[in-house]
Amino acid sequence: MSDLKVLDVETARTVEAVCDAIVPGSARVRPSVYLDAVLAMMDEGTRGAALAAFASVADGEIAGHVGTPDFLWVRALAIEAFYSDFVAPGVDATGAWDEIDFNTPQATRLAKDWSYLGIG
Repeated sequence: MSDLKVLDVETARTVEAVCDAIVPGSARVRPSVYLDAVLAMMDEGTRGAALAAFASVADGEIAGHVGTPDFLWVRALAIEAFYSDFVAPGVDATGAWDEIDFNTPQATRLAKDWSYLGIG
């Protein structure tokens, strides 16, 4: 996790744990790498609020946060990080599209390029 731009190791672990609690199995693709890149593009205030939302949702049981604004924001980020079919560079794992059998002819021809996020 040393190539992260915004997240420190402890926060990256928190982000991954929250993502995995919301989207079970997502930790295998290292969503913290994707979300670190997304957070790096946010202005400081928005990024701080997003990190506070992750910290809030990580505190206690996930069920206790369902429906709160922090949960809804974090859930949207967790879903984006996984269901975009992202897999962090160097990670030997299948993405979400294989898991959900999303293999339409057009989808199978897509070359996923995360360079716009500075990843890859």
